[in-house]
Amino acid sequence: MKADLGWVTLFGAITGISAMIIAGPSFGKFIAKKHLLVIAMSSGATILSHVNDSGFWLVSRYLGISEKDTLKTWTVMTTLISLTGLASCMLTPLFL
Repeated sequence: MKADLGWVTLFGAITGISAMIIAGPSFGKFIAKKHLLVIAMSSGATILSHVNDSGFWLVSRYLGISEKDTLKTWTVMTTLISLTGLASCMLTPLFL
């Protein structure tokens, strides 16, 4: 169990770091406030979540949904959350 938790933590760290590497240069001119950069990084780490996410299994087991259906709904939902966060980070500086 410890090895599995370690791998899940590693994958989470990799997605977060990847999001920072990709988002950093493109948001440099738009984001002057640190809190918006944190939201952008979190949004990037959330996108396309699937079976290695603990939230996936919580939703699947508590709601009694099959893995196939949970994968369809969970991945779409986390992608929409991520894109909404990305859009809010890009649009917020225009109104401040």
